[in-house]
Amino acid sequence: MNVIDRVRNANRLTKVRWLIVYCTDLILIFPFFGYFAFFLLLQAGMGWPPIALGAVALTVFVVLSPRPFRIAVRGGPRPTVILAVTGVITIGLVLGFAQFWTVPTWLALMTPFVRRRTLFILVGASLVAVPGWAWLLDDYSVLPALLVLGVFTLISVGAVWANLWLWRLTQEAYEGQEAMARLAVSEERLRFARDLHDLLGQSLTDVAHRTEHAQRTLLTDKEAAAAEMFEVRDLARRSLREVRTVVQNYRAVDLDEVLASVRAVLEAADVRCTVRADTASLSPEARTLLATVVREGATNVLKHSKAERCTITIEDGVLEMSNDGVTGPVGEHAPNGLAGLAQRLRAAGGTLEAEPDQSGRYLLRAAVPA
Repeated sequence: MNVIDRVRNANRLTKVRWLIVYCTDLILIFPFFGYFAFFLLLQAGMGWPPIALGAVALTVFVVLSPRPFRIAVRGGPRPTVILAVTGVITIGLVLGFAQFWTVPTWLALMTPFVRRRTLFILVGASLVAVPGWAWLLDDYSVLPALLVLGVFTLISVGAVWANLWLWRLTQEAYEGQEAMARLAVSEERLRFARDLHDLLGQSLTDVAHRTEHAQRTLLTDKEAAAAEMFEVRDLARRSLREVRTVVQNYRAVDLDEVLASVRAVLEAADVRCTVRADTASLSPEARTLLATVVREGATNVLKHSKAERCTITIEDGVLEMSNDGVTGPVGEHAPNGLAGLAQRLRAAGGTLEAEPDQSGRYLLRAAVPA
């Protein structure tokens, strides 16, 4: 799988994680100033062996720096070795070359893994020690060094802190959406179970009592027992009709709600969706059938294609749903998917076809009696 397919097939949470991580990598800009500082030292007459050693150490720092934040985002353990190695490199660059360009980045690396009080102590110590050492070593002005170090530290630590906070909020929102979806399904199941219990509980109880009464009277009064069983039969048929009515109501799907829901789901998956539907003249049966087809078509777009655009049109009882995400050959439809829907539409006097059209788009076309 290439990079483009990986990005396209990733869910929204993963894309947000990538965005936050790569934005945080921008704090690595500050250590790169160290290479320019080494160039200036070389121009000033410092020998190349210590400069080469410092450049290698700085390169190791830059290579290791992206790892801690990625580990923090994934919820992994503190990378003690990486933090220790980068810390030693930072101290060495400060003591040996009076370079503080890696200090803000190292403090940012520590941010996800230490307490807030510890981080404040580290920041305060660096703002005092680093400018003072630079002044003692190279006669730098303390105020400019303190200002530059303070600004870079504020940007680096603040960026990591803000991105971690944003990532936690994103995770909570994503988990909340999943929990709400599961809760909605559970509530619907409970409501369906409650309706069936209210509907069948009393009916089945009456059937049991009447059957027991007919059994007791069968030996003494066969005509009364037969009449009782006729009433049991009528009660059973009435209960069956009521159950069918309830199930039919659950099967009925609102077409307009399904269209709005499908559009929202597709656009959340980065599929641009256009809907043009004239549903006012459709019968309830036709609306239910087309809603089922739209829902199945959207499922296929999400699971079996790499679509970027999807168009849904409904006019005079004809649904056309096309997308640009099918590039290879199309196999047979699953019996519980489009093939099952095709049989259901044929039984209702309609048709269903699904195949690539002349323009290369995959077209799902369903026609029902309006």
